[in-house]
Formats: sequence, C-alpha cells, structure tokens
Amino acid sequence: MELASALSLFLVTYLSCLVLLFVRRKSSARSQLPPGPTPLPLVGNCLQIKAFKTLASLLKLREKYGPVFTVYFGNRPIVVLCGYEAVKEALIDKAEVFSGRKTNPTLQRTFQEHGVVFAEGQRWKQLRRFSLNVLRNFGMGKKSIEGRIQEEAQFLLEEFQRTREKPFNPIFLLSCSVSNIICSIVFGNRFDYKDEEFLALMKMMNDSFRQISNSWSQFYDIYANLLRFFPGPHTKIYDILEDMRVFIAKRVEKNKETLDPNAPRDYIDCFLIQMEKEKGNPSTEFNLNNLVLTTLNLFFAGTETVSSTLRYGLLFLMKYPEVEEKVHKEIEQVIGPNRLPATEDRLKMPYTDAVVHEIQRVTDIVPMGVPHTVIRDTQFRGYLLPKGTDVFPLLGSALRDPKYFSDPENFNPGHFLDENGRFKKNEAFVPFSSGKRVCLGEAMARMELFLYFTTMLQNFSLKSPLHPKDIDVSPKMSGFGNIPPVYQLSMLPRCPRASAASL
Repeated sequence: MELASALSLFLVTYLSCLVLLFVRRKSSARSQLPPGPTPLPLVGNCLQIKAFKTLASLLKLREKYGPVFTVYFGNRPIVVLCGYEAVKEALIDKAEVFSGRKTNPTLQRTFQEHGVVFAEGQRWKQLRRFSLNVLRNFGMGKKSIEGRIQEEAQFLLEEFQRTREKPFNPIFLLSCSVSNIICSIVFGNRFDYKDEEFLALMKMMNDSFRQISNSWSQFYDIYANLLRFFPGPHTKIYDILEDMRVFIAKRVEKNKETLDPNAPRDYIDCFLIQMEKEKGNPSTEFNLNNLVLTTLNLFFAGTETVSSTLRYGLLFLMKYPEVEEKVHKEIEQVIGPNRLPATEDRLKMPYTDAVVHEIQRVTDIVPMGVPHTVIRDTQFRGYLLPKGTDVFPLLGSALRDPKYFSDPENFNPGHFLDENGRFKKNEAFVPFSSGKRVCLGEAMARMELFLYFTTMLQNFSLKSPLHPKDIDVSPKMSGFGNIPPVYQLSMLPRCPRASAASL
C-alpha cells in the first residue's frame, strides 16, 4: 500500500509538473503574439467562440481586442486580421512572408497540402506558375474566353425561356452554365444541362460548398485536435470530395488514352505533357495526385463562387427593383436589345459596373478567406509571429470596413460611383483576396459576372413571388462561405433574345 501511495504521489507530481511546464511555455509563446482572450487547456477559446457561429464570434472579439488579435482553436493559436488596413499590411505589404497556406481541417484528409490552392513552398510555386500560364493560353482574360462566356450565356437564356415565366429555383441552371466555362478549359468541352453525369457533379459541387460552411464543419475546424479520431457529420465532406476526385481521375485516364503531345486540348492534357517532360526530375511536383487535386481546385473555384454570386445578385436586384431598372436603362442606352454584351461595354456602363461590384461586396461569398500561415518568424505590428503561425485574414471585414465604405452594411452601388456618376475603384474591394495568393481566376470571374448580369438583364426582367420588402437576403448559412438563401423567381422577357448565331 505504501508503495502504491508513493507511486501515485509521484505520478500526480510528475503530471502536475508537465502541465505547469506546458502552461508556462504556452504563456511565454502567447506573450509574443497579439492579444486575445485567455484560452483553456485543450479546448482553447471555447467560451468566446461559438462553434456554430465562428465568423460572428471573431467579429465580436474585434470590438474588444482591435483589428489584430489571437484566438485558440483548441490548442492551435490563430492570428485574426480585421479591416482592410490589417489585411493589406499582411497580404500586400508583407506578401511573401504571409504566403503560406493552412488547409482547413475539414479538407485536410482530401488535399493533404496537394493541389494549387492548398500547396506550399516549391510545390505551390510550380503549380501556380504552370496553372497561370495554361489558363492564359486557353484565353483567360482574353477575347477567346469572352466569346466562350457569351456563347454559354446564350444557352442559359434558352433555359430561361423554357420556364415560360413560371417561378423556378435558379441554382442548378446558373451552376451548370458557369461550370461549363471552366469545364471548357480543364476538360476541353462543355456539358449539356440535362447530362446526368454533369448534373450529379453539379449536385456534389453545391453539396460540398454547403458542407464546408455548415455548423458541423465549423465545429470540426475549431476542435479538430479532439475530433479527428471520431466519426460524425463533419466527415461527410470527405465522401463528397472523394466522389468528385474520382470523376476527375476518370477524365484524366480518358485524356491519357487520346493524348496528342503536339495538340493539347485542355488543362489536363497540358499537365500530362508536363508530367512526361519532368518524369526524370526527382523534385518535380507534376504528378498524378497534384493533377487531380489542382483540377478539382480549379473546377470548384471556377464554379461555386461565381454561380453563388450570380444567385445572390439576382436576389438583391429583386429586393431593390429601382437598381434593376437603372441597369436596364443603361443596357438599353449602351448595348441595345440585339447586340451581345461585351467586356468593352463596361467602360461605358459605370452604374452597371458599380452594381456588379456592390453585389460582390455585400454577398461576400468567402468571408473568412482561405487561411494563411507565415513562412518564417516575422514581426507584425510589434508582435512576433513564429514560423507556421496560422493567420485568418477576414476578407469580409475589409469589404465592410467603414473607413472605406460609407454605408457598409447596406446594399448601395454608390460605394463605387463618384459625385459625377463615374465608376470609382475602392482599394478595400478584395473579394478575390490580395497578394501572392490572390485568386488564380480573378480576371475570368470578373468577365463572367459582368457578361452574365448584362446578358440576363438585357433579355429579362426579374420577378419575385414576394414583395421586395419581404425578400430576405440573409445567408442560408455562413461559415467558410456565405450560402445564398433558396428562393424562386420568374424571368419575364424584355425583347427578342439575341441569337447565339450572332456570335
């Protein structure tokens, strides 16, 4: 008994010393980081952060701790940046050091630091440089992709015509149309809107965006250190992404069978050719895993963000019919009823351009941005951020920064117009992020949004079953993404549809 008591006392003393040492080390590390609420062992700032309302909790902490503060997701310190000036200082002024990437725990099992979005170091640099070149070669930001967008928009108009002015949910039509733009680049072809395989892929795409934004994923992203060994709803996203990965892997095998190295048809062909060129290079990142996961990155980013912005935009235009009417008038004055809208029209359409920007600002599709890390020890606003520190630049807080937007919480195209009604840029407009990790497809997304909105409004007026004041524009859920609410609308023809043959 005496031996057992002595052993128990020894173990208690030993464990107490370990805990004390752990707490001291953590306290020492915390003293160098920006201020924030004191975390509890293992569960971090669970008292301050509502796991099902992560973004709202972080914005509330800003009120007490300022634009730069530290919170703990479990035992993991996160430096949070709020407001445009803090985001700019990190992502632009210190772009290189803040260029590291942290994969959300919900996505880690799928990507494991592979694919251009979640890669780091030389892997990221190789994949990004290559992807940018291929996207540009296939017309991103050029006239060739503009024609492709104009053509796809005509297919969308035909689908709207088939609704015969009856209310419908636009989610799948918009997703299919926008997705076909990136499909033409990565897969080399578009899909018919009734193609069952394509519709299944679109469903997976929409489901995945909801899954990574729902309450369970937010909960898991905070407490991954405790939950990663347990099954639960937070694992569903892996199954969806795995099905999408398998779809892309099959397309890769199909491309391999008919590959002509002298005539690449799409992004996959270009990557396969590069893989062959570098097969003797031991440090190459051009392998099958990076091909499949980078294609998944491009496909997801090229579909969901633009289509969600369009869905949200139509809802805002129905809620503010006076804005829709002004856009109609500008379209009539500049484009007319028959000619296809073109990118060059934007310079002559300041109000429409301002409306598109304001839709992006207020909808704020990815409000928390994608997490960054610092790639080396760095001083930031008087604090030391050790190498590998996770950083959350809250893009939504920049888009709603009262220093840069006079009425940040409300929809107001005037945020992008000067006193003479001319379009004015606003440096705090960062929906595509900033710095070295800025969205690869920004140029194409900007072109898509302008052309889709002007094409739809050239040909149709929007009608909601609800009175404008009764339209709720609150997100269906807000996590990784702001998910637009589900709604119905009717498309009322304004003029004879521009023929796709006029392209």
